[in-house]
Amino acid sequence: MRFDSLCAARWLALLLPLALVGGAHSTEFFGLVPCEMCWWQRYPHYVAILIALSAFLVKNRRAQLGLVLLAALAVAVSGGIGVFHAGVEYKWWQGITACTAQVHGSNPLEMLNDALRRPLIRCDVPQWTLFGISLAGFNAIFSLTGAAVIAALALRKRRA
Repeated sequence: MRFDSLCAARWLALLLPLALVGGAHSTEFFGLVPCEMCWWQRYPHYVAILIALSAFLVKNRRAQLGLVLLAALAVAVSGGIGVFHAGVEYKWWQGITACTAQVHGSNPLEMLNDALRRPLIRCDVPQWTLFGISLAGFNAIFSLTGAAVIAALALRKRRA
């Protein structure tokens, strides 16, 4: 049986974001609550999953290649957001959101009610780390590395 690097790239483009999103959601069972920037990192993975699934539905190899590369780009976008979020957590730069409560016009009572209905999760404080790396940092590492591997596999020349 011959190794087909595009097939491997397709599978990786599907399984990597599934694993990362699944891992992110599983942390909620252990009491971690995602902040706003954590959610931002998940959205490109959802897109990557849909794109990668569509790569399994088309028969044309060029279309598969395009979809796999698009899925890799979505995974890389999540990794880029992870780099930004990790930088906010490590105080390398300021975040662009307060990560507390949504602002509802100028009604302070509505803002207070919103804040009391849900936990206040800060984006600039990691809830969990391993070896000094936060979940955002791990997402950045796995997503950017995975996107590069997916692209390299997809663009690898076929051996005759």
